[in-house]
Amino acid sequence: MLKKERHDFVMRQINLHNRVLTSDLVQLLNVSEDTIRRDLQELADQGQLSKVHGGALSKSYQSSFDDSDVYAREAKILIAKKNIPLIKDGMVILTGGGTSIIELVKQLPENLNATFFTISPFVAIELAKYPQVEVILIGGLFSKNSQVTYGGYVINQLSEINADLCLLGTSAIHPQDGLTDTDWEINQLKKAMFSSSKKAAILCISEKLDTSLRLKVASLDNIDYLITELDPRAEELNPYRVKTLQIL
Repeated sequence: MLKKERHDFVMRQINLHNRVLTSDLVQLLNVSEDTIRRDLQELADQGQLSKVHGGALSKSYQSSFDDSDVYAREAKILIAKKNIPLIKDGMVILTGGGTSIIELVKQLPENLNATFFTISPFVAIELAKYPQVEVILIGGLFSKNSQVTYGGYVINQLSEINADLCLLGTSAIHPQDGLTDTDWEINQLKKAMFSSSKKAAILCISEKLDTSLRLKVASLDNIDYLITELDPRAEELNPYRVKTLQIL
């Protein structure tokens, strides 16, 4: 594979999953670790990604307030608008982090009266702009890669919450494998968020459909709403039509 092809592959993985691990790229591309490190450094020098220990992050994932770097932003705005009818006054809502959730928060009605628990400082700051929204930031260890709080202390706090709705972005979703991720700590965190909520909504750009990562978060049967930018009747969504899952 030519270097440009490798770079294009790396950037697609970054755009789809927000982060990549050097070890995964070595296996996927069947090249040496030194080659991947050089590729990541070159892409970082070009300003296309942020290089971190063990891999790389999307620029948009690290710059949540810079709209110009948000990948597939128009699709995420459409997803956000389709999600708004699920959010009602008086609800208790639990959110993850990421650019899809940030875009959702920006679309909330100005007079919304609700309580939001979040593991993302960036989401908390956006929510704080709404005068009638109570914002509770769940504290704990802070992941520099995922930019959310995590760890046993966070999971203990989540166990005390009984949210009406959990809102999560996704790294990957697949008809058979369900919702998956790469990071063990974040995987455990997302499972705890599912357990602490009556219903769960997954915000997912269509490019992430039919993709799967190493760690399972939840099966489709555990998801109540799947929200993409596609028409809910689109053929691409047919494999996701299970009895308990509503596609918006």
